[in-house]
Amino acid sequence: MGYIYDDQNIFAKILRGEIPNTTVLETEHCLAFRDIYAQAPEHVLVIPKGPYVCFDHFANSASAEEIVDFTRAVGQVATALKVDPGTGGDGYRLLANTGKNGVQDVPHLHVHLVAGRPLGRMLRDD
Repeated sequence: MGYIYDDQNIFAKILRGEIPNTTVLETEHCLAFRDIYAQAPEHVLVIPKGPYVCFDHFANSASAEEIVDFTRAVGQVATALKVDPGTGGDGYRLLANTGKNGVQDVPHLHVHLVAGRPLGRMLRDD
């Protein structure tokens, strides 16, 4: 079964300008904007402009240009927020939820860049 992209999802509407956002960065292939349900002082979503449901869909189907742009956009956002260790920041977490078991709420690839406070361990050791 292939991926089915719902062009009525909230991120598709944001990309079409139907819903406002607080843009942090926009590139040819990506949009990064502040999460309205921020879980930390810095919480930015980075999404591709193409209709990709999840990370594996993107990795297997996107063009090389889209993949490079997306990867660089994540780095540019971290630098712009001054959370990357290269600019003296204290670090950040990237998170991409996929599918039912990954608790993906919006069927459009997005990574959460979360920073600005200690985030604790992502998974327990037990």
